[in-house]
Amino acid sequence: MELPPGAAFSYHRAVAPMLWILVGLMVVETAVVHLLVALWSGRAALILSLFSLAALVWLILLIRSFKRRPVLLDSASLTWRIGSLRSLTVPRAQVAGLRPDWTLADLKHAGVLNGALLAYPNIVITLDPPARMGRRTVRYLAHRLDDPAAFAAALGTQLVSRAVKRNARARPGR
Repeated sequence: MELPPGAAFSYHRAVAPMLWILVGLMVVETAVVHLLVALWSGRAALILSLFSLAALVWLILLIRSFKRRPVLLDSASLTWRIGSLRSLTVPRAQVAGLRPDWTLADLKHAGVLNGALLAYPNIVITLDPPARMGRRTVRYLAHRLDDPAAFAAALGTQLVSRAVKRNARARPGR
């Protein structure tokens, strides 16, 4: 079974709520700190407010980009997106499969591209060979998808069909 070109898997319902809570905390913290700084220096409070406002706008734009930039999977490639923050496209041949279990320590490893940001990932993919992302080597892709079962089924279907094709080529005449 082939996937339609560019099958999309969303993650905004799983990742965005925790980031919206961060936005709320950021607003409260910014208001309190800026009022205290304003008592000391009005100019310093204004400069700090401009930086904080820019950071807040950037975070809101990032959260809103999650819906527009889903993870894409087709027969040729996998595009692992983290909103407008990061994107990594790897050939399907490089995807070794799903990792069945992982720990928090595994996710903190330098070779993991974690798209879940503040949330705990519900899917981890192994890359073989590892992908290059700038100066960084990425061995695992982690994310918190809205429907991990559908993604695993699509990925599993493709991995099985690729393995069957490889075995058929390896045994000609059968």
